[in-house]
Amino acid sequence: MLQRRQDSGLRRGSSPRSRGSSTVLPSVLTFLVIVASGGLLLMIERGMLTGMDPPSPRGSGGRRPELRRAGKHAAGGGDVDQQILQEIRNRTIKSMCKQKNMPHNIWSLNPLRRKTLLQHILVNDEYRFLYCYVPKVACSNWKRVLKVLNGALENVKVNIKMDHRSDLLFLSSLKPEEIRYRLTHYFKFMFVREPMERLLSAYRNKFGEIESYQKKYGVEIIKRYRKGRAKDAAVTGDDVTFAEFVRYLLDEDADRMNEHWMPMYNLCQPCAIPYDFIGSYEHLENDADYVLQRIGAPPFVHFPERQTWYKPVTVETLHYYLCSLPQKLLRELLPKYILDFSLFAYPLPNTTTAHCRH
Repeated sequence: MLQRRQDSGLRRGSSPRSRGSSTVLPSVLTFLVIVASGGLLLMIERGMLTGMDPPSPRGSGGRRPELRRAGKHAAGGGDVDQQILQEIRNRTIKSMCKQKNMPHNIWSLNPLRRKTLLQHILVNDEYRFLYCYVPKVACSNWKRVLKVLNGALENVKVNIKMDHRSDLLFLSSLKPEEIRYRLTHYFKFMFVREPMERLLSAYRNKFGEIESYQKKYGVEIIKRYRKGRAKDAAVTGDDVTFAEFVRYLLDEDADRMNEHWMPMYNLCQPCAIPYDFIGSYEHLENDADYVLQRIGAPPFVHFPERQTWYKPVTVETLHYYLCSLPQKLLRELLPKYILDFSLFAYPLPNTTTAHCRH
């Protein structure tokens, strides 16, 4: 796969870096940068949005049902900050998706983007919901929940290796009229994560632990970007540096990336599908609990706790990796994920020289 992409002109010298996840007008891009740099958050801090009503999920039509799980707060959340964040996300997506150049439904997507989207939406007909999964955003645990709800697993704590295909129904396997019905009548949700944190998590997991990724992607990355190793048959792909990984991402078409580092926007197309709720990895427990009560899941179904062996990406770790990148690489990388930062209200990382010294 990597060789095909390289042969088709995705080399560093002839890469499609000018192609973003979608064509964005200059005025729209300016708005995106303002949002991504925390402009709306600054407005809130200065009291410019103090009249804002408590947020509700997109498409919910107003009040949210009260949670059935004791001790939890409504709407994915908790405190006022989380509710404000949800409202920022909702309003930003609504505003951005009104632009003429943005897709307004799944049928306006080109075939490749529509295929990617439909292959990432899981269906549950009994509880009438659609879940767009994003790798590295707790999607394995959500798949466990779906398997419990459809009776394939007894409970979320069953100790088995996750099969990401079996006992799951994907929207891509349904007929167009069946797809339209579910998009219209089912509760739709997805979960997002700070873009660079998700990227680093994918890098550490796939190139540090998964041999198949090392052989499939790592070997090609090293041969492509490490001087003197292009013809080295001994390359194993298990020592890809973060900078080499970023160079590879810059030369990739966002629409053809591996799902683990494809932008969240491309995976779930929030302009083509009006999600009723967009939860976040940063507030995973409360947001997941809200979704479970919203779909009417049985009280014994809980979102799985993180495994004890799991090592999350910390703020300090992310800071170290981003600051270790040449500034030129980082400046080129951020636009690749600008819609993820902007639409989902994540501020751009501060990686100025002065900031990186600390």
